[in-house]
Amino acid sequence: MDQRQAGQSYVAQPPGWWDRHVVPRLIGFCCSQPAIMKQRTHVVPLAEGRVLELGCGGGANLGLYDRNRLESLSGIDPSPELLARARATARQQGLEVDFRAGMAEALPFDDGGFDSILCTFTLCSVADPAQVLREMRRVLKPGGKVLYLEHGRAPDAGPARWQDRVEPVWKRIAGGCHLTRPVTRAFRDSGFAIAGDGEKYMPKTPRFLGWVEWGEARPA
Repeated sequence: MDQRQAGQSYVAQPPGWWDRHVVPRLIGFCCSQPAIMKQRTHVVPLAEGRVLELGCGGGANLGLYDRNRLESLSGIDPSPELLARARATARQQGLEVDFRAGMAEALPFDDGGFDSILCTFTLCSVADPAQVLREMRRVLKPGGKVLYLEHGRAPDAGPARWQDRVEPVWKRIAGGCHLTRPVTRAFRDSGFAIAGDGEKYMPKTPRFLGWVEWGEARPA
């Protein structure tokens, strides 16, 4: 049975002026810093087969895919502005994509259709992370994998306290981005087995903003 109905209650709210005009530029700037782009190079090229990218807007990952391993590339993002940028980048690079507007809590794709899902700096801003992880499981083929690179809850008390203090304001200015969400633990709690995981504070970044985790998750 197609499980998309489980997520149909998730409807994106119309964005305000700040979210339309400022947040896309802020995301594009923050998520394309040299240290972050370097970390992407360790994750993105591992995607293979039929690939789905969550939060594909902006196109930061497009130049990093190993095209010899790609069969097709689909994606979803709630931001029209970021989607337009990603589609333009794909055209410039001669890459055929199926990028759609929507929310990761209600993926407009059939069950078991993807070999790989790529999720980079996206789980921080979704409305319901647990539902997104359920949707990932639904659209993955048996034996498929999720490749993730996300920032989240710092393991040390000092940065974690600052995350708690800053997050209420940060969410307002950064398009709903949360600083306190666990990453790898969330995958495990949702029934994924983790392989090749890593974690660190990004260099030249405030520690409350710079904790990142990455790895490969497969439904257990």
